[in-house]
Amino acid sequence: MSNFVENAKQAVQGAAQAAMQKAVELAPDSWIPGGRPDPLIDRKHGLIGAQTSRVDGSLKVRGAAPFAAEFPLEGLLYAAVTFSTIAKGRITTLDTAEAEAAPGVVLVMTHRNAPRMRPMPLFLTSQKAAGGDDLPVMQDDRIHWNGQPVALVLAETQEQADHAASLVRVAYEVEPALLSFAEAKAKGTEPGIFMGPMKLEIGDPEAALAAAPHKVDTVYRTPRHSHNAIELHAATVAWQGDTLRVHDASQAVAHTAWSLAEIFGIDESNVHVTSPFVGGGFGGKSLWHHQVLAAAASKLTGRPVRIVLSREGVYRLVGGRTLTEQRLALGARDDGTLDAIIHTGTVAMTPHNAMPEPFILPTQSAYAARSIKLDVEVVKLDMLANTFMRAPGESVGTFALESAMDELAVELGMDPVELRIRNEPEKDPTSGLPFSSRHIVDAYRMGAERFGWSARSATPGMRREGEWLIGMGVATATYPYHRMPGGAARLTLTRDGRVTVEAAAHEMGMGTATAQSQITAERLGLSLDQVTVHYGDSAMPGMILAGGSQQTASIGAAVIAAQRELVAELLKLAGNDSPLAGLKPDEVGGMNGGLAKLDEPDRFESYVSILTRANSDEVSVVGNAPMPLETQHWSMHSYGAMFCEVRVNAITGEPRVSRFLGSFDCGRIINAKTAASQFRGGIIMGLGLALMEETVFDERSGRIMNPSMAEYHVPVHMDVPEIDVIWTDIADPHTPMGAHGVGEIGITGVGAAVANAVYNATGKRVRDLPITLDKLM
Repeated sequence: MSNFVENAKQAVQGAAQAAMQKAVELAPDSWIPGGRPDPLIDRKHGLIGAQTSRVDGSLKVRGAAPFAAEFPLEGLLYAAVTFSTIAKGRITTLDTAEAEAAPGVVLVMTHRNAPRMRPMPLFLTSQKAAGGDDLPVMQDDRIHWNGQPVALVLAETQEQADHAASLVRVAYEVEPALLSFAEAKAKGTEPGIFMGPMKLEIGDPEAALAAAPHKVDTVYRTPRHSHNAIELHAATVAWQGDTLRVHDASQAVAHTAWSLAEIFGIDESNVHVTSPFVGGGFGGKSLWHHQVLAAAASKLTGRPVRIVLSREGVYRLVGGRTLTEQRLALGARDDGTLDAIIHTGTVAMTPHNAMPEPFILPTQSAYAARSIKLDVEVVKLDMLANTFMRAPGESVGTFALESAMDELAVELGMDPVELRIRNEPEKDPTSGLPFSSRHIVDAYRMGAERFGWSARSATPGMRREGEWLIGMGVATATYPYHRMPGGAARLTLTRDGRVTVEAAAHEMGMGTATAQSQITAERLGLSLDQVTVHYGDSAMPGMILAGGSQQTASIGAAVIAAQRELVAELLKLAGNDSPLAGLKPDEVGGMNGGLAKLDEPDRFESYVSILTRANSDEVSVVGNAPMPLETQHWSMHSYGAMFCEVRVNAITGEPRVSRFLGSFDCGRIINAKTAASQFRGGIIMGLGLALMEETVFDERSGRIMNPSMAEYHVPVHMDVPEIDVIWTDIADPHTPMGAHGVGEIGITGVGAAVANAVYNATGKRVRDLPITLDKLM
């Protein structure tokens, strides 16, 4: 290991200096208008990078943070759903008499009395579309999946609604449904489309593979996964005249408002969606049928409605990750460099959604290869629409890619870390773009040294303590940088020197308000307690989606744009009597509660002084983030090196993860405390993906058979070891604040790191997740 385990601190410092030199040389392609590099990303100072506690922490621990099902409204009715029990067909009998006669029942809504509504606008088909599918909601007698809502009961209490929903009697005319993945593949596949075709071929990889002296060519499989956020999917809705007000558990308030307006045929300004706190959201808290049903029922009754899906209801109604079958083939020379990468396969989805699991995404840029073939094919089943789930594509794609890299290392007799470093690309292998910031080698060196990788035995099964076989595994983590269009923020500075930030963004537990408070305070020269961030309201500026690990960059870019507008306005208000007279916005910056000339800080005036002399109580501006053109110039990603130690019981086959380290390269870290939490949370979710999570789908009936936390297993406290996280903290000169996303990178690579460690412990290669003990006995 001496070839690459060297002084990690010196390596990272040298990489940071090289990155900033590159920023100076390549500034014309900076994301900032005019090509100027951001002066605040070339150094770590003040609040940026600090261990800052969540500004909303006290609200949550005191139970004072209002979630979607906790808004009190006068005359509130409670909803319960009756779900279909067939996968495809039509309703022939729908008897609601007993349910309507049950105590407390106010309404039983079915397709026979539901108001007329348009189909849900499908996510990715329009800029603000938020629907998980594009089906009409309770508009006819057709059944499209096992679990589709067929009736909604409103009652005075939740218990009354739940009881009455069980009294609805439904009979069906069953039609043949396509439910078998194998049968669907035999009928033929079609190309997957995910923001463009997912098929690419460079060179002749099949020929290169055949000619390669060392090769791996195998199939990896991952199962369906279901969303299990702590907060159940819920909404409290009410019509106030022609205005629909929705308190939702949402990752997309602006998108939901627009989509509901489209469904009900009203103006977008007449829909107001709020979501101040979300108890977990990993891609599934967008617009599903339950919010639409609640709004429709509220319209019929003229009373507010609260709907909280049961845990089973979430499995029936809210999509999750679909299954994948992936061929991963690698052909290498004797020195380990790759002549061929082939990553192809098939996923399942429905005719009513637009989310083929894009498992090839990590392979597009992870390793240099002389020829590459990528392809995602699709079959369409009569099932619940699948959707985004933490690191869609990358979380399961890295399982195949990084497992195959480990298999190739065994074939070559080479250290797995050394193999990865030898295949480090100089530029993006498929797009040809230069990398904006890529320090994964530094992350590997830091991680290997800290984890004690040099103690690993290359021969499986060599370490044993009593009944337990011990092994180590490693994998690369990667997730692309995103910054979506439409970012906007309002800054309001008051005469007492306080500033308020407003943006239609979201808090799902990752510390949105905290990070943006740090960014705003840093840029304006204020203390943290002088900044208040408001979010989770569709009436606020922007249409910032909490997804794709892009919210921090999107809000931050908008805050920077607003700060520029605010500085320009303050200089106008300062007038000719100010020490700042005659200066341009680019010549000044926030400092010590006011503005100062950047290269002459004695030319200073406080915000209080400027507003007082201008006789103004406040100044308010809206900043619109520039288009995310940086992604047209650079290949941009977060990276990680994942190190895992497992123990496998030689008698029972039980696998346990005993140590885990994530070494990350994610640009500038805004908040060390919340970022570490995000990294660890992603890793924990990855342990679930690796060892236990699986949605059991009955291919005879199309029904999910384990719709509960008792049968769908996720990691609990005793399953999770101490998780160590470190990072390079090298700013990317081409992103807002120099930061990359941290929300999803943590889950990527974990499945492979665990599987590779299991192989090192036992000599058994598991290519079909999850790694349950029956596969190891």
